[in-house]
Amino acid sequence: MSMLLYVLMVLLWGLSWIAIKWQQGDVAILVSIFYRFALAGTVLFIVGKCFNKLQEVKCKHHKSLLLQGLCLFCFNFIAFYYATQYIPSGLTAVIMASAPIFNALQGKIFFQTQTNGYFWLGMLVGLTGISLLFVHDLKAATLTEDMLTGIALSLLGTWCFSMGNMLSIRHTRAQLQPYTATTYAMFYGCAALLLMILLQGLPFTIDFSPLYLGSLFYLAIPASVLGFTLFLVLVNRIGAHSAAYVLVLTPIVALIVSSLFEGYQWTGYSTLGLFLIVMGNVIAQCKAAYLTRIKYGLMDKQVERSL
Repeated sequence: MSMLLYVLMVLLWGLSWIAIKWQQGDVAILVSIFYRFALAGTVLFIVGKCFNKLQEVKCKHHKSLLLQGLCLFCFNFIAFYYATQYIPSGLTAVIMASAPIFNALQGKIFFQTQTNGYFWLGMLVGLTGISLLFVHDLKAATLTEDMLTGIALSLLGTWCFSMGNMLSIRHTRAQLQPYTATTYAMFYGCAALLLMILLQGLPFTIDFSPLYLGSLFYLAIPASVLGFTLFLVLVNRIGAHSAAYVLVLTPIVALIVSSLFEGYQWTGYSTLGLFLIVMGNVIAQCKAAYLTRIKYGLMDKQVERSL
């Protein structure tokens, strides 16, 4: 079941790259992000109420839900959107792909989560692969003030995403289901976006073209309602650092879609990068699962001997 969710997540978020590009135009970035999560949050709330999916949330949990909303549905997206104005999108993708490393380090700090050498080897192989996918962007990059600004924004967005994952683990331990946490956190993220829009005096314009509305629908429903809920389920099932490897795999889907709609040409570099990303995932995921089975197998034998 976890593998099915994993593959579905790669497809859902991989396709969102082209949808995000189609959102850029006459509508302000903050307004487009607000539309996305306002629509997604409304759908989550209505479905949750109709099918009794929403738990009652105690007052003490709202502070952490607010923080999760700011991290997952507000500041991280703002940082990534604005980062692409300073650096090539490929470099942003490489930095975003470091999310499993952020999760592994912060998981160790906050929850004493253990990782092994296979995970770090898999991450090294995967990041090398994703760098090869965007080798032309990386070659064109020069160290300037704009470059440093873009890198800083990308790192900030990745850190915010990781903190949202840590808060998800905390919510699970507090018996809050991912659906409930996602719904409330998304509304808090929307409230923060709305406040920023009003303070900046941005107009609530909308592009009625089928391309904009279609991409908005995709980003709101499949990529957000399904995507974030399923991702937080994955975080709880296989761990934050393993689940975040989805961000290493999604550029593969994004580039396949780009080759269909935008004429992206695969090269020897990108083909090798694709192979390394897949191998990195195999190393990081399968070896970890194998070691886990060994660990629990030894524990079972110890229990049998004690009986």
